[in-house]
Amino acid sequence: MLRRQARLRREYLYKKSAETRHKKIQEKKELLENSLQKNTQIHGNLQRQAIQLQEKLKYNVEDPNGITEANIDDEYRWAGCEDPKIMITTSHSPSARLKMFVKELRLLFPNAQRMNRGNYEMKQLMHACRANDVTDFIIVHEHRGVPDNLVICHLPYGPTAFFNISGVVMRHDLPDVVPMSEQKPHLIFHNFKTKLAERTMNILKHLFPVPKKESKRVMTFANHDDYICFRHHTYQYVNKELELKEVGPRFQLKLYQIKLGTLDELQAANIEWVSRPYMNTAAKRRFLSDDDGWVQDDNEQF
Repeated sequence: MLRRQARLRREYLYKKSAETRHKKIQEKKELLENSLQKNTQIHGNLQRQAIQLQEKLKYNVEDPNGITEANIDDEYRWAGCEDPKIMITTSHSPSARLKMFVKELRLLFPNAQRMNRGNYEMKQLMHACRANDVTDFIIVHEHRGVPDNLVICHLPYGPTAFFNISGVVMRHDLPDVVPMSEQKPHLIFHNFKTKLAERTMNILKHLFPVPKKESKRVMTFANHDDYICFRHHTYQYVNKELELKEVGPRFQLKLYQIKLGTLDELQAANIEWVSRPYMNTAAKRRFLSDDDGWVQDDNEQF
């Protein structure tokens, strides 16, 4: 069993690295082709490789079926075939407020289960989740009773996304407490424009199953200055007028890291993207809403 898991993991990492190399070359080809068509100056990072890339452009053939290298090895290629199965837990020795927040968080995801952390180690939890066909594993951390960190780990091989949580308002802290609906929700994603934003959107939206048309439950992820505001509402028509009620909870998420691995292999996992707030241009850049055609480094994927 262990040898089989190691072999499958090696095969997955090899396919993922091959896909990454192909994606980088394809992006450079597209930038060069745009520069040639518009008769503009070639980007500085492409000038040394411009002649080689131009030779490769002759052999570009589009597949009419839309089958590309990017969707051959995709962690979410079977999403939608079956409903996701989610396990939610906390850090060790959680406070009463964190337990309350995790209970409310469990009700947001259909087909989710909450587990007491206890003294279990991460390897034991990952092994148990893989054995029971869990698709996503979520951990919520706290600081002095206030939830401050959310980790979403997609199984069996990753990725693992790390978010900061701020502005948490529980359901019972809202002025009007509305009963929690357990329908499969419709999702709204606003202002997700870059490739990193699409990656983040895939991680979040595949936590939820495909809803029915008659569902009256809506969840909104609105991006503003790289802060993802989450709101949960139900709606109904009263005298032909739409009436919207907030159910809660509400909070804000800020992505700061994505790793190509699971929680039990974080030390050996490759970093797919990481926030660097100490850089001079960090305050000006928006990673989820602005796409300036920036050519990425060979050591960075986004």
